[in-house]
Amino acid sequence: MIRLDGLSVAIGGHPVLDGVSLDLAPGTITGLVGESGSGKSMTALAVMGLLPRRAQASGRVTLDGRSLLDLPERAMCRIRGRRIGMIFQEPMTALNPLMRIGDQVAEVLRLHKGLGRAAALAQARERLDRVGLSAPRFPLALYPHELSGGQRQRVAIAMAIALRPGLLIADEPTTALDVTTQARILALLRSLARQEGMALLLITHDLAVVAGMADRVAVMKSGRIVESGPTGAVFRQRRHPYTRQLFAASRHKPARSPRPAAAPLLEVRDALREYRLTGGSLRALDGVSLTVGRGESVGLVGESGCGKSTLARAVLGLDPLQGGRIRLDGLDVAAGSRMPPGLRARMGAVFQDPFGSFDPRWRVDRLLAEPFHLTARPADWRDRVGAALAEVGLGPGDARRFIHEFSGGQRQRLALARALIIRPALIVLDEAVSALDVRVRAQVLDLLARLQADHGLSYLFISHDLSVVRGIADRVLVMQAGRIVEEGPPEQVIGAPRHDHTRSLVAAMPEIPAEWRQGRPGGSGKHALPPPP
Repeated sequence: MIRLDGLSVAIGGHPVLDGVSLDLAPGTITGLVGESGSGKSMTALAVMGLLPRRAQASGRVTLDGRSLLDLPERAMCRIRGRRIGMIFQEPMTALNPLMRIGDQVAEVLRLHKGLGRAAALAQARERLDRVGLSAPRFPLALYPHELSGGQRQRVAIAMAIALRPGLLIADEPTTALDVTTQARILALLRSLARQEGMALLLITHDLAVVAGMADRVAVMKSGRIVESGPTGAVFRQRRHPYTRQLFAASRHKPARSPRPAAAPLLEVRDALREYRLTGGSLRALDGVSLTVGRGESVGLVGESGCGKSTLARAVLGLDPLQGGRIRLDGLDVAAGSRMPPGLRARMGAVFQDPFGSFDPRWRVDRLLAEPFHLTARPADWRDRVGAALAEVGLGPGDARRFIHEFSGGQRQRLALARALIIRPALIVLDEAVSALDVRVRAQVLDLLARLQADHGLSYLFISHDLSVVRGIADRVLVMQAGRIVEEGPPEQVIGAPRHDHTRSLVAAMPEIPAEWRQGRPGGSGKHALPPPP
């Protein structure tokens, strides 16, 4: 259906894609893997006709034999959504913050099918139900900011599949999703491809997801496809050195020594937090209690919307509790301006989206020095900025650059430098590595382990990726519906879970078949996924 033949793209004379060739046949799933900046998303944008204005494209992109690169914008508008759909990686920027979710899904149906508002909303309700946002908990009247990151991604998926396109491009569609929701979404996408003859181009850095989903895989590096073929053959043989590097990084665990039990630094007791929503209320925290010892790393895992980020905001003093208490170093953590600057300086934070957490108008030196307003800016603050950059593997010359000049992995290193610059005792990491490709993720996890050993830091590491938590945490807490349902060492919680919810999380973890990892022939590689919702 879709063929890319020698597709090359240059921006400002700089080559971005170099001779990319792919065949995307109806009913087949093709995985496109590679690290950040390899050209995966640019390939998708070329197919969609959404390249930057300064981009020069050559080669061919054909849909049923018809060239797309030469089509005028009006003709491409008729193709986008109806013939080719796309799921973007960051749902908050892909959704309109001023429109209700029902109207956003209905808009696709109204534009392409000419439906009235009532009929379009009825079909939008069915599409949202199918991706797991069912009534009455998720009414059509909700706005994007009233949903978690994973729930927003499901709205974006509902929009992309609203018209059952012939080709669906999924650009990191499950990066923000927990493992059980990821499994349901992947099962849904796979059923659409199989049952409706839809071609699916799955762009991801997760090799385990590709192993369980894709019929064929293409490995991309520096704008070129360096290896491609049937998924099983590529994963077993790994002929190209870069493919072997990706495999090694996907299994990487940082070298760190488990921390013995120490005196508590952070104490959360019976935390209670409720939100008022349209048509009712949601208890995000329902009597949560936990401790983080000095120098200890505690992992907090759970499904999207279970209350992990609400707890992080409460610990950081950004969200008030309606019951219970939080203490750091024996002092009560209060929300807002009531929290003393000295106590706030004892905590740092690293968020999922580093680009969104920095002011793009400021240079790096000013961004990293921002926390000094809590402690008074020292005379040698520039030297401290340089030292912080060196600690995270960047150079002093980076201090005068802007945030848009860095890759995703480098931005996350800058977020770590900003969190470290006033030497906090506790760092809260909220999905800090979920958006990173496997090689950059391995580097950041090594960095976290080294910084913890050097400075005796305590981590509250919030993630939906159990494999990452297993390598970085001394203890793991599992959260469900605002409560901690299981706690213990990673080997016990992940290796021999006791609670039903933990078992469901572990069962949903995608894995590369052992025979593929070891280069042995055999095995389908299709891990079991729950049926589509």
